[in-house]
This record gives sequence, structure tokens and C-alpha cells, in this order.
Amino acid sequence: MSLQNASINITEFIIGGFDTTKRPIIVGVVILIIYVLAVLANILNILFIIYDKRLHKPMYLLICNLAVVDILYNCSCPTMIGVLVAGVNTISYVPCLIQMFVYHLGAVMEMFALSVMAFDRLIAFSYPFHYHSYLTNVRTLVLTCILWIVACSFVAVLPATLLPLPHCDSKLKYTFCEYAALIRTTCVDPTYYFNLGSVISFFLLFFTFIFICLTYFWIIVFVKISSNNDKIKLGSTCLSHLIVVTFYYSPLFITIVLTRLGVILTLEARHGLTIGSIIAHPLLNPLVYCLRTKEMKCKIFRIFKKVETSHISIVLCF
Repeated sequence: MSLQNASINITEFIIGGFDTTKRPIIVGVVILIIYVLAVLANILNILFIIYDKRLHKPMYLLICNLAVVDILYNCSCPTMIGVLVAGVNTISYVPCLIQMFVYHLGAVMEMFALSVMAFDRLIAFSYPFHYHSYLTNVRTLVLTCILWIVACSFVAVLPATLLPLPHCDSKLKYTFCEYAALIRTTCVDPTYYFNLGSVISFFLLFFTFIFICLTYFWIIVFVKISSNNDKIKLGSTCLSHLIVVTFYYSPLFITIVLTRLGVILTLEARHGLTIGSIIAHPLLNPLVYCLRTKEMKCKIFRIFKKVETSHISIVLCF
């Protein structure tokens, strides 16, 4: 039988990744709470930076970009919440493709965003007196736009290779619409397409991770010959970035690198790592940068102080 005769006309996909999940409502509520907190925290981060002109600096523009990326990265959460809490386990064909593109775009841009933030710290420590002349707001915005274009170019390969393929199944074995899940519904041997995705993932993963490691190597070399004050500054400004990098790249190395080296992950373990990365990382980023960045902490304290003062005034009026 030919592929064309075996193929079916897909109008919607059935999400089957949660079929064996015990207590789905509890899992869905947990994901919902973390998702709402992550979105609100990232939106607040963006609003703080946009409306406070004192934060219109390259580092905070990059933090703002990271917040936008995080909102995109957990775009699949509403679908998972709908499956677990409301029992809506179907998604239309076009929204599924859009979700796949946005999710993978967020994943690629997360790597680029962390890389350019490491580059920002390298310039700040290597050329402290020329930092604002080398890395201006305009140059930061231009660099960020270029990275978005490059990321879109990489991710565009996925729908370009998927769309021409006929589908023989409408059930996704994964928890949301991602490239591997959609390829498994087609009528073709998925090996070539999995290898293509692996090559792109390996290239981006190692290129960005090695770049980040090299930037911190040069920062450490520079600080070694500097004063103790510079070493303290390194710890206070770079630790937050290192925490974010560690939490983002660790699940990727497990799911992409170790599985290719022979480590076998069950489908449930893979789902757990993927979902954990999607929901936890976007919540971690704004919390880390708000709690460890001096200007952001001062901004939050000023807001709470105003709220407390207003509350006391209202109480006194009554």
C-alpha cells in the first residue's frame, strides 16, 4: 500500500502523553499554579524594566529579552493543563503546528539569550571603563534582533520538513506538540528526521554552552589578576547567570546528549524532564534576577514601601 493510500486527513491531534498519569488533576493544578506564577513574574520583570528609565541598560534589556523568551518557552503549558484538568485532550492541526514552532523557537532563543548575557558580563569585566561605549542600548537591541532572526531560521527547518509528510496516525505519544511527537504520526521512517533534529540540537547546544564556558573562563582569568573587590563583584553579578545556565542546560544534556550515548530513558522520565524544564525554568529566571540584582531589588522594595505607606494612610483615615 502506498503512503498516499495509507495516509489520513488530519484535522486535529489527540494528546496521549498523560494517559498513564496518576492523579492527573493534582498534576494539572500544580502545573497551572507554576505556569501562572511564571507568566506573572516575567511580565512584572518586563514592566519594571520598561517603565523605569534607570533600568534602560544593556544588561536589563537582555533580562527583558529573557523574560519574553521564557513566556514563549512555556507556551505548551495551557495545552497540558487543559488535558490534565479539563480533560480536553485534542488540539487542532494548525494550532499544534504553531505550538511546535513557538516552543522550539523559545528553546533555541533561551540558549542564545543566555549566551549573549554571558557575552555582556565578559565585556563588563574585561573593559569596565569602555563597557557603555562598546555595548550600547542600540547595539544590544540590534544584536538581540539578529539572534531572533537566526533562531527563526533554525526552527523554520522543522515545519518545512514536516508539512510535506503524510500522516498515518492522529495520536501524539508526547504531552504536547513538539517536532518528535508530530514526526511519529507520519507515514515515513522517522530516523532521518530525528537525526536532523539531533544535528541541529547538538550544534546549538554545544556551540552556545562552549561559548558560555569560554566567556566565564576569560572572566575568571581577568578577575584572578584583579583586586578582591572585583572578585566579590564577579560572584555577585555572575552567580545568578550561572544558576540559570545550570538549570537550563542540565535537562538538555540528559535528554539530548546522554540518550545518544546509550542512556535509556523511559517515556515517563523524558516527559518529566521536559515538563520540569518548561515550567520551572521560566519561573526561576525572574526570581533569580529579581533577588540577586541590586537595581531590581531596590525597585521591588520601593514598590512595597509605597504600598505599605498607602495602606497605613488609609488605615489612619478610618
